[in-house]
Amino acid sequence: MPSNDGPSAADRQLIDHAVRHDLAVTAKQLETWRRAGLLLGNVPGGGLGRGRGSASSPPPESFDLVLALARRTGRGKRPTDLALLLFADGHPVPEATVRAAFRGAVDALVMPGEDDGVADDQELDERTDRVVGRLAESGQAFTLVPARARRIDERIARILGEGPKELAERDKNTEPAPMTPHDASLTAVTATLGGTISVGEIGSLLRATNPSAAAHPFASLVETTQQDVPESADQVMADDGTFTFLPDGDARDHLRGLADTASAEDLRLCWRTAEQVRQWALDLCDQVEAELDTGQPGEAVTLWLTGRGLPSGISVLQTLRERRWSPSSGAVSALVLLFQRQMFEALDGLVPGCQWSVLEMAGVMAPPVRDLILAAVQHRAPAQKS
Repeated sequence: MPSNDGPSAADRQLIDHAVRHDLAVTAKQLETWRRAGLLLGNVPGGGLGRGRGSASSPPPESFDLVLALARRTGRGKRPTDLALLLFADGHPVPEATVRAAFRGAVDALVMPGEDDGVADDQELDERTDRVVGRLAESGQAFTLVPARARRIDERIARILGEGPKELAERDKNTEPAPMTPHDASLTAVTATLGGTISVGEIGSLLRATNPSAAAHPFASLVETTQQDVPESADQVMADDGTFTFLPDGDARDHLRGLADTASAEDLRLCWRTAEQVRQWALDLCDQVEAELDTGQPGEAVTLWLTGRGLPSGISVLQTLRERRWSPSSGAVSALVLLFQRQMFEALDGLVPGCQWSVLEMAGVMAPPVRDLILAAVQHRAPAQKS
C-alpha cells in the first residue's frame, strides 16, 4: 500500500517498469487495480534487518500485467471489462476475478418480470409462467431478423426472384405452424428457463428467422427427424419430441456453472471463437452487399442463401442483433459456445459418429463454430475406440 513516504520499493519496480515502456502508472493506480482484483499483491520477502521491516517484491507475472492494464485502462472502462479483455488477450488476470466477471455477465441477463419480485427459490413453473405472462401482457418480442439482414434478403429477392423448385420440394412440411415474433419470443424464454424445446418448435423458430423464404428445407429436416431416423432419434428424443440430452432447468444456471468450472483454456478458446464468429458474420455481410452493388451475385450471395436457414445463418442474425459488442456480450457468447460444445459431445456419446461430416458442408455452421465442435467430437473418437 502506498504510504506518505511514496510508493513501496516493490511498487516502485512496477512503476519504473512501466516508465521504461513509455507508460505512466502511479502507486494509487496499482492499489485501485488490486482492490478490483485485477492485480495481485506484492509477495512478502525476508527481513531487512536492524528493525527496518521486511522486503517484498511483485509476483513475476505482475510486470507484464501492469503494462497491459496501463494500455487498456481508460475512462468508462469497468474493472470487469478490463478483466475479460485482458484475460482474452492471454494476460495472467487473477482467476477468481475472471470467473466472477463471466458469472456477472450471465447475471445481467434478466428476463421481463424477473426484476420485480421473482424469488430465486420459486418453482420453475411459477417463474416461467410469470416471465411468459409478462411478455404476453407487454407484447414484447425479440428482433428475429435485424434490419441489415432484412435489407440483404430483399435485395437478393429483387435480383434472383423466387428460389428453385428443387428447394421447395425438399420442404416436406406442407402445413408449417406459423410463428410470429412474439410467439418465437415466448418459445425462446420457455426454453431458456426450462431447458426443454421440441423439434417442432425449433423448426418453427428457424422458419420465423427467415419469413420471406418460400421453402425451409433445413427446418423441415429438423421437424421430421423422428420420422426419418427413428433408431437414432429414440436415443436423443423423448416421446414428446423434446431432446433428452439437453439439461433441465434455467440455461443461465448452466452458464454460471461453466463460468465456475470450465478450464481457463476452454473459456479463452471459446471467447476467441466468439470473436471470430462475429468477424466472419460481418465480413460475409460486407461481401454480400458488395456483390449486390455490382449487380452480379457471386460466392458470398450463394453462401448467404445456403446458410440463411441453417446454424450459420443464425450466427449472422445474432451478430447483427448486437450492434455494439461489449466484453460482457463476449463473455456470454463464449459460455454459450462452450455449452453448445458440451451438448454436441453428449450427443456424440449417445450416437457415436452422428454424421459429423454434415457440419463440414459449406453454410451449415459458421467456420469458427464448426472447427470448435469438430475438434471436440473428433478428440473423443480415439477414447471411444480403445
